[in-house]
Amino acid sequence: MTVGVSVLAAALLLGALLLPDQLDRLTPGAFLRLPVEGVLLAAPLLALPPRAKRAAAVAGGFLTGLLALLKGVDMGFRTVLLRPFDPVLDWGLLGNAADYLRATSGRTSELLAITGALVLALAVLTLTTLAALRLTAVMTRHRPRAVRVTLALAAAWLLCVTLGLRTGGVPVAAAIDADLVGERVQQSRTSLADAGAFRRQSAHDAFAHTPPGRLLTGLRGKDVLFTFVESYGRTAIEDPAMGPRIGAVLKENTAALRASGFAARSGWLRSPVTGGGSWLAHATFLSGLWISNEQRFRTLTSSDRTTLTGAFRAAGAWRTVGIAPGVDRAWPEGRFFGLDHVYDRARLGYRGPGFGWSQVPDQFALEAFRRLESGRRGRGPLMAEIILTSSHHPWAPVPRMTDWRSLGDGSVFHRVRKDGTDAEEVWRHPESVRAGYRDAIAYSLRSLFGFLRRYGDEDTVLVFLGDHQPVPAVTAGSPGKDVPVTIVAHDPEVLARISGWGWTEGLKPAADAPVWRMDAFRDRFLRAYGPQPGRPPRPPVTGRGRRASG
Repeated sequence: MTVGVSVLAAALLLGALLLPDQLDRLTPGAFLRLPVEGVLLAAPLLALPPRAKRAAAVAGGFLTGLLALLKGVDMGFRTVLLRPFDPVLDWGLLGNAADYLRATSGRTSELLAITGALVLALAVLTLTTLAALRLTAVMTRHRPRAVRVTLALAAAWLLCVTLGLRTGGVPVAAAIDADLVGERVQQSRTSLADAGAFRRQSAHDAFAHTPPGRLLTGLRGKDVLFTFVESYGRTAIEDPAMGPRIGAVLKENTAALRASGFAARSGWLRSPVTGGGSWLAHATFLSGLWISNEQRFRTLTSSDRTTLTGAFRAAGAWRTVGIAPGVDRAWPEGRFFGLDHVYDRARLGYRGPGFGWSQVPDQFALEAFRRLESGRRGRGPLMAEIILTSSHHPWAPVPRMTDWRSLGDGSVFHRVRKDGTDAEEVWRHPESVRAGYRDAIAYSLRSLFGFLRRYGDEDTVLVFLGDHQPVPAVTAGSPGKDVPVTIVAHDPEVLARISGWGWTEGLKPAADAPVWRMDAFRDRFLRAYGPQPGRPPRPPVTGRGRRASG
């Protein structure tokens, strides 16, 4: 029994030291290695006096458990966001993960998951600490043998390094935790320094002192809709398994919109994030700053930076609104982004079922915008930020298009939801995950184009884009961060102003269309639609009649 406990203690510490930080490396071969950290931990335990030895064992065991937990968190971050956990900047994302779980699986599942995570973390730290104390006691009782074994292991590690021995494609001589600590120390220094660097960068705003009368003169009298399509990435267009379906949707609607008098130009933007973090991409697009972490986002939203949406409000010629079906709590950032009014989930009037994380189908969200704002008679021009969430992970179940006249309060979607496929079933197979993503993107695009064909007019300007690429399960691990961006307008003058951008005609950007960093868009857009030499400014419009919509 005593020998068995000691063997289990050694196995636990060895497993914690050899645990990889990437899920695809979690194989039996990963544990058939020799960790230098084990040798370095054993050496002081043999040399220290009894009291110091016990303290060192507690510290070593606790640190080993802590690093094992960090590697576990890294696995999750790499799987979803294609990057490791940042110990300085990423704590807030754990709360977002809990919110996501509540939205998709309910409050009970969220509480169980949080409780389970806390219990697991406490258990790992306790067991690795107890295991280190156990092995210290064994080594103390058998000190001569322990010294010989430690020296032999050190020599074996050095020999494996010298000979470059490998197993399963990785070195037999491992230094996983030592490398991890070194990387995190450097990462933490960089993250701490980033705050000051970002404040200096954000202090320069090319449009901070632009007179309101010179803002967006080329769009006066237009309704301008900035629409984010969740997870609409380059993969949706160019992946062989998805591209043909999405391409057909884009081709079909390019022709349909052209028949209605609309034209479009499309390009690519490089998002600061991938897999998630939508709000960081939205902030990047609107602010003209690279918002790649939560620290930058908080700094931005506490500043007086001119945002793209805020410029419309500052110009004084538009009512500015937000359609945010994913917001279910107070959202003070809406004021920073220059929105006169935000319609969150509760204010959209939806009484139907949820579809995974997305609680409001895109078609209903767009119809609610028409009902609440754009369909009102006698109104003035609108600028709207619209966030479409049906293509948000986990892409199951996916809504389907419904007769616009029958949407009502959304109860019609109960039948649609009943016929849908649950996330548990979809996520059993990689092929069904990719199919679910493809279907969700197709639904979101059809909703948007259907809305534009049905309610758009000669004064409608639509700017729509993806916010980031989907998770690696869909992109096959591709590190690419490009997303499509398109401007659609009925008035030829609107697209004439961006004729020098080199964008592709139509709703689908060509593979060789320009790729800009997402933070470059704000300045390019404001310059394109500001005063132009030889172009008379559009007269301001404060109110006008609208054709009936419904």
